Formats: sequence, structure tokens, C-alpha cells
Amino acid sequence: MDQAFSEFHKFGDLLMVHGKDIVTALAILVLGLIATQWLIRHARQGLRKAIGKPQLVDILMLSLNVFLIMLVAAFTLLYIGVPALIIRRILVVVLLGGIGLIVLFRPYLPTLPYKVGNTVEMGGLLGKVEATTFLHTRLRTFDGRTLFIPNRMVFNDIVSNYHFTPTRQIRLYVTIGYREDLLKAKALLIRVLKEDPRVQEKPAPTVYVISLAENGVYLSARGWVENQKFFKARCELYERVKLLFDQEGIGFAHPQRDVHLYGRSVRCMEQDGLCPEKLDNERM
Repeated sequence: MDQAFSEFHKFGDLLMVHGKDIVTALAILVLGLIATQWLIRHARQGLRKAIGKPQLVDILMLSLNVFLIMLVAAFTLLYIGVPALIIRRILVVVLLGGIGLIVLFRPYLPTLPYKVGNTVEMGGLLGKVEATTFLHTRLRTFDGRTLFIPNRMVFNDIVSNYHFTPTRQIRLYVTIGYREDLLKAKALLIRVLKEDPRVQEKPAPTVYVISLAENGVYLSARGWVENQKFFKARCELYERVKLLFDQEGIGFAHPQRDVHLYGRSVRCMEQDGLCPEKLDNERM
């Protein structure tokens, strides 16, 4: 008990002698960190407008942020009386240690499958990555929403990054009736794709018969467009297919079902030819 009281008394004497310097040093540290964040935020906005490359801006801002934080810490230590030689040695040790940790452990650290500025689709959400932190990814969807997605969900989900491939394949699915002209329908689909300037010539557009479904012949027309033009091109191509098929007399298949009626208790009209009694007599 006496020892604890003695230590507390010594701490009080230390505050009496150096309290003003300690408070001033803490104020310098806090204000310096606030000024650093303010400077980084405005510098990031200016560089994004000037350079236009989010990846390069992030690297420059990270380097500048580390440098300014070390500068604020060094100035704080210098104010409280730490010799400049010791401060320089501390900064060199911290800098070399940080570089060594990055070089040694970076291959083993999990990385996100995208960078700022990439257009990605994850968890059923499509948008552009605006920022990444250790905990969250800020995603800006194309309908104007800003979403903060936990990175732990990203590592456990499938992510489609459209930044790595400049083009994307459009697939138009059409079902026509069995009585329609199949070859003519395929030619019209090829025509729609080739007449659109957004559809690339190589690989050439193609049309496949996917299956003979219950309701009709299932066709798929495929062509390649740039990622940025994918959504609008697909919508307008579907519209063009509908108008052209109507103009050329190609009918789309509709859901249909054959109904067979059994039993003599069903009342029917003779002129419709659906009377069970008549059907039974014809079969006999």
C-alpha cells in the first residue's frame, strides 16, 4: 500500500514539473493528425481530378499519409526533449521494419479481388468500387445507392470483376413456335447482331438452337460488346428482335397445354367437336 502511494506521489510530482509540456505535446500530436487527415482528403480529391487514375492516387496518398504521420510524431518527440539523433534512429527503425514486414508477409496476406474504380458484381449487387478499407468496401451501384460491404463477406462469395476483360458476351434468348421458319428466324437474329455497331465482328455473332422445348424451339443469339455498353446494348437488341420478328411474321412461342377430357358427365356443345360421347363413338 505504501509503495503504491509512493508511486502515485512520484507521478504527481512529474505532472507538476512536466505537465504543461506533456499537454502541449499531446495537443501537437492530435492537431497534427487532424491536419494530416484534412490535407490527405483534399489532396486526394485534387489528384483524382488531375490524374484520373484511382490506383495511382491511392498509392500516392498512402505514402504521403505515412510520411506526414511520422513527421508529426517526430516533431512531438522533439518538443518534449527527445534528442534529434534518437528520433532519427527511431524513424529509420520503424521505416525499415515496416518495409521488411511488407516484403516478407505481403504474399501471405489476403487481398481483395478488385481495386478502386473496378466494376464488380458480388452478392447480387452490381456497381463500381469507390473505396476499400480493412473492414469494408464502398460500392456505388448504378441506381445511385452507396453500399458498405464487409470484406469478410467478399472473401466468402463469388465476385465478378469486369475490369479484367474489356468485352462481354451478350446472349439473347428467343423461343419461336414449331410451325415458324427456323432458318429465317436464325438469319434475322444474325442480322440484328451484325447491324448493331456495338457488336464486334470478331468473334463473329452466332445463333444456336439450344433445345426443342415444350412450348417451342429455344434459340440463343450471341455477340461480344464492350463492358460499358453491355446493358444498354442488350436491351435495345431485344427491342430490335421483337420489332423485326413482328415485321417478318415470325411468331414467338407462348405457354400452351393440351387438355384431354374423359367421362360422360361432361356437358358439351356439338359444334365444338369436344363432346366425349362423340369422341368415344369415333374411337369405336
